[in-house]
Amino acid sequence: MDRRYINFIFILVLVAAIIWIDLPRAEGAAGIKIGTFERTLNPVLGLDLRGGMQVLLAPPEGSDIDKQALEDAALTLENRANGLGVSEVVFQVAGEKYILGEFPGLTNTEEVIATVKQTGLLEFVDAGNTYLPDGTLITTDHGLTEPVINDPAIVPVVNSEGVVEPADYVFHTVMLGSEIENVSVEVDQVTGTFIIPFEVTADSTKMFREYTAANINKNLAIVLDKRVISCPTIQGALDGGGQISGNFTSETANNLAVTLRYGRLPVALEVVESRIIGPTLGEDSLSKSLLAGAIGFSIVILFMTIYYRLPGVVAVFSIAIYAGLTFALFKLIPVTLTLPSIAGFLLSTGSALDANILIFERLKEELRNGRTLQQAIDLGWKRAWPSIRDSNIATIITSIILFWFGSAFGASIVKGFALTLALGVGVSLFTAIVVTRNFLSIVIKLINPARHQKWFGA
Repeated sequence: MDRRYINFIFILVLVAAIIWIDLPRAEGAAGIKIGTFERTLNPVLGLDLRGGMQVLLAPPEGSDIDKQALEDAALTLENRANGLGVSEVVFQVAGEKYILGEFPGLTNTEEVIATVKQTGLLEFVDAGNTYLPDGTLITTDHGLTEPVINDPAIVPVVNSEGVVEPADYVFHTVMLGSEIENVSVEVDQVTGTFIIPFEVTADSTKMFREYTAANINKNLAIVLDKRVISCPTIQGALDGGGQISGNFTSETANNLAVTLRYGRLPVALEVVESRIIGPTLGEDSLSKSLLAGAIGFSIVILFMTIYYRLPGVVAVFSIAIYAGLTFALFKLIPVTLTLPSIAGFLLSTGSALDANILIFERLKEELRNGRTLQQAIDLGWKRAWPSIRDSNIATIITSIILFWFGSAFGASIVKGFALTLALGVGVSLFTAIVVTRNFLSIVIKLINPARHQKWFGA
């Protein structure tokens, strides 16, 4: 079979896949799942289009924190937030000491923020079995000084002036939360309360088993960020794991499990600023952008058809495939769509047009020089290719620089613009090389070139 027809069949299959991916879907509808690859195939809208909340976090004033610690903290925060079921949340380092968090679609995120910025230092503290008549104050080797009473058995000693009196007891930290793995949330079948089963790492299994065996009927306080959350009694030797119990609700149990599952933050963080972004402005801007794009595309269709005639019609189909393929990639990657990223996509459409215009202008020159249509197409493509290649490579290099700049300074707007621009330019090269050229060759095969040369604008 002629190679042109093989390519044409490939293009038809590709178009069918593009249409299937790009078709709008209801929220929660089935998408695509191949092995571990799973996508809902719904477009991911950013903060400015969907609305939501933006939070600026920073270490306490005077903290000496390096850039790597901030980047590690941002990654941990993002894992925690997505572990809570808050999808599409982005945390990124902004400047030298800030972390910017974006919560698309959310407007009430106090609990999420409280969880994600929690340092997450979990300690299992040997509380023994000694209590003062009015309660006890637990401290640890790591400096716990503030008692918080979630368990009725632990009550601070407060004098007549309302001041917590210091205790003579300093208890030993048996194990840190970093030795925990495989954390989950379950409901105790007997009490109906929420519990958090866990397993300890292989390196700590022996130590934990020996300690619990030697301290049966003694108390083991569970302390999170210097605050006592539970003080259970050891009932027997725990081999390889145990469970955390306390006055948990479903939300607080899940939040603690997420904090343990995704690790301790390398730095403490405070909320410097938070603001709500309404979806009304984004929806209005999106509708106006789509209207402007439709008007612009209509003008392009008229220009290409009138000026370049049949090749112009071919170019219109090629650009339509380019737009559909780019949007399909946005869904599959997925790319978060914001107004700047849409601007990058529309700008890359210009690159797709430029490639076709360069080919057609060279084609017209070759026809004026007496070439046949097939010769004109082959020579036109060959002589236009260096200009197409160089201009698109220059644009891609610029996009890489912009993406690096956005990553270095926390400018998500610049990153989104650079990413969609680079993707669009790459797809435009594909459509110019494969789609436009093959469509033109097949059209020539189907018509009588001698009788229809004017259709090519010569």
